[in-house]
Amino acid sequence: MGLLNYQFDWSVLWRAPYGQMMIQGIFTTVHLSLIAWGLALVLGILIGVLRTQPWLPGRIFGAAYVQIFRNTPFLVHLFFWYYAAPLILPESGQQWLYDTVPNYAYWAGVAGLGMYTASRVAEQFRSGFSSIPADQYRAAYASGLRTFQVYRWVIIPYGFRLILPTITTEFLTCFKNSALTMTIGVMEITHTAYYIDSFTWHGLETTTAASLVYLTIAWTVIAVMGQVEKRVYIPGQIRKAG
Repeated sequence: MGLLNYQFDWSVLWRAPYGQMMIQGIFTTVHLSLIAWGLALVLGILIGVLRTQPWLPGRIFGAAYVQIFRNTPFLVHLFFWYYAAPLILPESGQQWLYDTVPNYAYWAGVAGLGMYTASRVAEQFRSGFSSIPADQYRAAYASGLRTFQVYRWVIIPYGFRLILPTITTEFLTCFKNSALTMTIGVMEITHTAYYIDSFTWHGLETTTAASLVYLTIAWTVIAVMGQVEKRVYIPGQIRKAG
């Protein structure tokens, strides 16, 4: 009966102060996702390289990282970084953290999202490196390059081109998972939508707007990465038509 009498009021999306809140929520979602993705990409490449090295301690560390971070729920990671991680520090460290780090919930969300996503990205890079023929490794070493140079100039760029579609998927997953940071108090777009609903009782409008924001950003990323995929396409590789 309540829904039948519901009166839509789309002006809640732009009138003060809610319009400004929605814009701030969108920006928070975007820069939190991008920073977490940067962290995930760097860590993912490093772990992926360790997983393909003959150095046993490196392989064990890489495998342990992936198994621990990938096989535990992302929500547990967020709670760990927000509630438990500060308690590991000495009392002076905790005091410094709470006194000097502005918006700690935001940075706990970045750390949790970045390190969780890194475990998934690492497996994508490991599969990419493993699919490169051994002759290509031998040719790079035969040209006089050291191991770091082999990966820096040959293996990582080539492997990145091979796994580009799955890396795009991982980025979209990272972007969508940013919504869970609302559980530790980050005012990203989903949390902002519910926050405005608690004052206005117009949650249908705010959650619809939040959904459209997610869809718009996701479609933009897919379109951009589709163009990148065409530019870095490896001749002879199977790809979709068009």
